[in-house]
Amino acid sequence: MARVSRLIQGGVTSAQGFLASGVHCGIKPQKKDLALVFSRAPAAAAGVFTTNKVKAAPVLLDIERIRSGRGQAVVLNSGNANACTGEQGMRDAREMAQLTAQSLEIAEELVYVCSTGVIGRPLPMDAVRRGVREAVKLLGPDGASAAEAIMTTDTVPKAAAVQVSIGGQVVTVGGMTKGAAMIHPQMATTLSVLTTDAAVAPPVLQAALRRAADLSFNRITVDGDRSTNDTILLLANGEAGVPEISGPGEPLDAFQEALVTVAVTLAKMVARDGEGATKLIEVTVRGAQSEEDAHRAALAIASSQLVKTSIHGGLPIWGRIMCAAGYSGAEVQTDRASIRIGPVLVAERGGPAGDPESLEAAARHLAGDDVQVTVDLGLGRGEATVWTCDLTEGYIKENAGTIT
Repeated sequence: MARVSRLIQGGVTSAQGFLASGVHCGIKPQKKDLALVFSRAPAAAAGVFTTNKVKAAPVLLDIERIRSGRGQAVVLNSGNANACTGEQGMRDAREMAQLTAQSLEIAEELVYVCSTGVIGRPLPMDAVRRGVREAVKLLGPDGASAAEAIMTTDTVPKAAAVQVSIGGQVVTVGGMTKGAAMIHPQMATTLSVLTTDAAVAPPVLQAALRRAADLSFNRITVDGDRSTNDTILLLANGEAGVPEISGPGEPLDAFQEALVTVAVTLAKMVARDGEGATKLIEVTVRGAQSEEDAHRAALAIASSQLVKTSIHGGLPIWGRIMCAAGYSGAEVQTDRASIRIGPVLVAERGGPAGDPESLEAAARHLAGDDVQVTVDLGLGRGEATVWTCDLTEGYIKENAGTIT
């Protein structure tokens, strides 16, 4: 059975049966700071969370609730992480869920909570209470305001959607995310809500989300930090009318492809919007002994401050790339390795390739907004791609300034 998937304009409300809103309630001085995503019907739910041992209160609450495999609403706030806030933080996270459930007239256990912002400050609950009531009143089919309301240091809202044909029916997967710093694998995001009108059994949905996260949010890095609040939630409400996906087969393959496409699209938006960033950098390592080795090498290159700063400066210093691959833990044999910057071969068999004009061509590639670095280790068939951004003075200014 053939399947066709395509990116469409849209986001977290593109799938049938989903509504969203975003409001300013006073957690932040001016910008929108509270979002709500709601499925008209109860949905299967899956989640992936931070591996940081210091977990925010809403993360602990969501980990507890995701075991049911069910959900219907996600309430999210920006401007305050509700992390390292003790017992009060847990009470506040639960109250956010209770308020949302009461206003929507749904079961409290079907509500998930996400927070992002400054760590160590209690939530201003009077503002949250106002925000939840207003967000419920403003629920609608446009997800743009919700994507805006979860932004912190993001410069742009981040949303994407894909349609795929399953059994002759159109299924949509959409979502929104935020993130510009504290981005590194396991997991490398801050908050993401994904939605679909496919019907998927909860255990299958959880496995599909884990696979999508591993190929997207766990393959981006901005600064090597992992947040206390990282959360991806996926709701599948079945409103497309396609039979439930309960195991391996063509329907699951099609759904997985669409989910990965949305997740990768969103993850690349996060990397492109890294604090102070001017370039999206795609690092691909192929010819490794295994996919794991390829991932190790690609992540080491993408995380290297020397690589990231030289790319920002437009300098094709390929030795820094080779060096990072060498300390990555992957098997590397220098005399078999080659490096390309964009389409330009700059190193082969462990030494320089081409002539000065080649380096000039590589430098021209680095001057663009989208940079590709490709390393071939010449040892096998393992391949992996990681996305990052350049490291600039802007990142330092952003993180050495006043906390808001």
